[in-house]
Amino acid sequence: MKNWKIPAVIGGVVLLLIMIVAGSYNSMVASRESVNTAWSKVESQYQRRSDLIPNLVNTVKGAANFEQETLTKVVEARAKATQIKVDANNPDDIAKFQQAQSEVSSSLSRLLAVAENYPQLKATENFKDLQSQLEGTENRITVARNDFNDAAKSYNTKVKSFPTNLLAGMFGFKERPYFESDAGANKAPSVDFSAANSTKQEN
Repeated sequence: MKNWKIPAVIGGVVLLLIMIVAGSYNSMVASRESVNTAWSKVESQYQRRSDLIPNLVNTVKGAANFEQETLTKVVEARAKATQIKVDANNPDDIAKFQQAQSEVSSSLSRLLAVAENYPQLKATENFKDLQSQLEGTENRITVARNDFNDAAKSYNTKVKSFPTNLLAGMFGFKERPYFESDAGANKAPSVDFSAANSTKQEN
């Protein structure tokens, strides 16, 4: 009987260790996939905004003597943003992506501010519809970015905590960068023309 006890205890300990390792590994995999899913939603919302821009530009072109430089900057900013290939594991890629998208936001804000000077443009149903869609998209972008940061925080906490940090190093689970918004970048570009008009009067 004694000859069986030692191997049984050793076998039980080994089995327990395997279960702990497997559980920790699977937990990190699930957490990493949550981050990947959250990032894909960030990209999806930015892509939605990018898809709206050509329609907005074409609609604005219909307004007589609309400021050409403003349109050009929107088109150029969009082109630059869509050319960036992002590895969400790379902090430098995330930073470049953020910068490009910030330029798109800035150019859109300028376009919408200039549009205030064209009452006939604001009155068109197509422009009002695009205005509404852009506002909704900007709000969804903010939500998606926050969800990504939450998922990344949960994952990073897991891979840096003992004892999962030991397994993380062994299996290549690396810390994920956060989406660090620039000052004011978490605010959607103003599409409230009455507010824009009030601001202009104060200036």
